[in-house]
Amino acid sequence: MSKSSLFIKYLFDRIIALLGIIILSPFMLIIFIIHKIVMGKGSFFFKQERIGQYGKPFKIYKIRTMRIQNHNNNFVTTADDDRILPFGKFLRKTKLDEIVELVNVLKGDMSLVGPRPDVAGYADKLTGEDRKILELRPGITGAASLKYINEEELLAKVDDPKKYNDEIIYPDKVKINLEYYYNRTFWGDIKIIFNTIF
Repeated sequence: MSKSSLFIKYLFDRIIALLGIIILSPFMLIIFIIHKIVMGKGSFFFKQERIGQYGKPFKIYKIRTMRIQNHNNNFVTTADDDRILPFGKFLRKTKLDEIVELVNVLKGDMSLVGPRPDVAGYADKLTGEDRKILELRPGITGAASLKYINEEELLAKVDDPKKYNDEIIYPDKVKINLEYYYNRTFWGDIKIIFNTIF
C-alpha cells in the first residue's frame, strides 16, 4: 500500500469511527440498558491487553459478555462456553460486543480492517517473516475474521478446542494475515468492510 493510500486509510478509519460512534450511540444506549437488566452487577465494558502495531501493547474495549470472575481465565472461547452469559451469547454471535472497538480506532490503536489483535501469548509465537504482521495496525475486521466468522461454533465441535486453535486455526490466520500484508489496498479494505456488514 502506497504512502498516499496509507494516509487515506488513516483518515478514513477515524472519520468512519467518529461517525459510527455518533450514529450508533442511541443503539448502544439500548444495549446498555438491556445489559444492565439481564447481565446483573458488573461493568458494561470489558478491557483486555492486546498486542498492537509494532508489538506495542494496548487496551482493547468490548462489551462484557462473560461472568466477571472468569473473564480472563482462558483465551480460547467456544460457542458453548459456560462463562458466557445468555445475552452475551447474542452479543458475540452478532459481533455487537465489538462495536465499542470504534473507540480504539478513533484513538489510533486499531484500524477498521487489519489482523485481529492477539494477546501476548499468541503474538509472541510469530517468528521470521510472520512478524511482518505486527507492522500492521490491528483491525476490527479482516480477511481472517471473515473466514472464521463462526470460529466459536467451530471450536465447540472439536474435542480439544485450544489444540485445534493453536495447530489449525491460528496458523491459517497468520497465513491469511501475511497475504493481506503483501496485497492490501484501500479498495480491498472497502470490500472487506462491505462483506463484514452484509
